[in-house]
Amino acid sequence: MRTADVTLLPEEAFNEALFPDILYERLGVKRDGSVWVSPIKRSIDARGKKVCVRFQCEIYDAKEGPPAASFRIDYPDVKNRRPVLIVGCGPAGLFAALKLIEAGYKPLIFERGKDVQSRRRDLASINKEHIVNPESNYCFGEGGAGTYSDGKLYTRSKKRGDVRKVLQNLVAHGAREDILYDAHPHIGTNKLPKLVAALRETIRNHGGKIYFDSRVDDLIIRDGSACGVLLGSGEKVEGEAVILATGHSARDIFHLLDKKNILIESKPFALGVRVEHSQNLIDRIQYHCSVDRGAFLPASSYGLVHQASVEGKERGVFSFCMCPGGFIVPAATAPGEIVVNGMSPSRRDSVFANSGIVVAVDENDFGSHKKYGALAGMMFQSDIERMACTLAGGTQKAPAQRLVDFVEGRVSSTLLDTSYQPGLTSVDMKELLPRFIHHALRIAFKEFGKKMRGYYTNDAQVVGVESRTSSPVKIPRHSDTLEHPQIKRLFPCGEGAGYAGGIVSAAMDGERCAMAAVAQLAVNS
Repeated sequence: MRTADVTLLPEEAFNEALFPDILYERLGVKRDGSVWVSPIKRSIDARGKKVCVRFQCEIYDAKEGPPAASFRIDYPDVKNRRPVLIVGCGPAGLFAALKLIEAGYKPLIFERGKDVQSRRRDLASINKEHIVNPESNYCFGEGGAGTYSDGKLYTRSKKRGDVRKVLQNLVAHGAREDILYDAHPHIGTNKLPKLVAALRETIRNHGGKIYFDSRVDDLIIRDGSACGVLLGSGEKVEGEAVILATGHSARDIFHLLDKKNILIESKPFALGVRVEHSQNLIDRIQYHCSVDRGAFLPASSYGLVHQASVEGKERGVFSFCMCPGGFIVPAATAPGEIVVNGMSPSRRDSVFANSGIVVAVDENDFGSHKKYGALAGMMFQSDIERMACTLAGGTQKAPAQRLVDFVEGRVSSTLLDTSYQPGLTSVDMKELLPRFIHHALRIAFKEFGKKMRGYYTNDAQVVGVESRTSSPVKIPRHSDTLEHPQIKRLFPCGEGAGYAGGIVSAAMDGERCAMAAVAQLAVNS
């Protein structure tokens, strides 16, 4: 096997019919079965006037055989094996379950929300009727918040697990193979439900169980060890250990742990707005094109960061969860609050581009909420979300302001068309956002306009609030056993516990916690 680099034009790289022949030709090898070519990285290079696509490839001799694009594990039947309980059916919970099955344990997943198909009705209700179901929404339900998101699979958490193995498992369950080599892979909102359902069937077909509409209201702790859960129905279920993988929005779980004096900690997060431009404008900026990006280039994205000096303190302001060709969606988990997030279909073919633009928030900013202790950040976050709902009229309409108006302190007389289905209300965002966040955003937007000429325009608008960037609470755990320091056999896991920041990192942490549980059970058996 040898490695080679090649550069193609967009019409060569993204034309699925022509791409294989062109790739072999440019690499100087024959496509006659004597060698196999496998792309291992693809990235768009828009630094020059002419956009190109760079590939890194592995070339195998025929005798080595074609490289495996995906894998399938010969999972055992664990129907009658020892049960381990998992709270939450997001990426962390699903991949923890698969790893438990692989190790010979029976996973029992308890998910407060519904399966992916049933969730759609509740998403329609929040979009069209402004009705928020606190158990089934964009955050709660099978697959977690990631199911109805862009499905971004990029992660920097490469030391926490085998990224490629997670991606291969996704391919084995229906994802496109190009996620294995794209520099910034994604699956797409429209493709994720089918993939999540396939993961569910693998778990069930090998003896694991998933219980939907099964909110966990309490933990059963005996002799200092987690041994079960109490469901909202009143049913008690016991098992060998509990993996807590509830996601960043399960505030009732944080309240439960605090009430039971189980150690939790406040942690930094970020909060701000979501900014929406036309995708055509972002394409023209990023691809240096005068009209549009053409038929082959994908919708362009961006990443922006600035250190804003606010009242003598440096504040990090950065883009978060940028969704090219996407939509802004209502991500509230309770009535009376406004939370926005972004998502994109696999083709990223919406006429809008949106991104969270958020400001780093730390424990020093929660002063007015210190009476809540470890929940101070969460309550700070919640108060802003509720204020957003009040200012915008009490429905799921979101507060909004045109971008230049936001910076210059004018209430917008009119708002632009938007991808946000419940609608927008023109407000002065200064009334909503804490002073330091509002000030930092105003500074950063001007600087972003210097980095991306055309970005700072009143033909864009900000929509509030982007507040669920990460969990405002950390559930501590031992670095070696991954157990909670007070409660044995309780394994805080994933984004909700403060150990992940997206689909892939959450999946890897789920695998780690599963193996940690297996290791502890083996020691104590």
